[in-house]
Amino acid sequence: MNFPTSTVNVLPHLNELRDKWRQQNFTFTKDQQDQYDMLVQARRERVRWFYEADRVQKGPKVTTKVEEVQEDADDRTSGTEARRGGSRCD
Repeated sequence: MNFPTSTVNVLPHLNELRDKWRQQNFTFTKDQQDQYDMLVQARRERVRWFYEADRVQKGPKVTTKVEEVQEDADDRTSGTEARRGGSRCD
């Protein structure tokens, strides 16, 4: 199911209606209640679609640690000698 753009952006409209609800002593007019019910239904359908399309993460987020590449001891000593300007004679 592909959702049209009119149902994609319902959250700002829901928030706006909730603000009006607070300002109106926690009551909706009949038109506002109908609009709110329609927006909530559209939001629930969209969320259900995300679950059906497997577009939600299920379970905890698992992160893997990337091990840093360890330099060999020889590489570190040769870099130190190069910075000192000398070389080791055996």
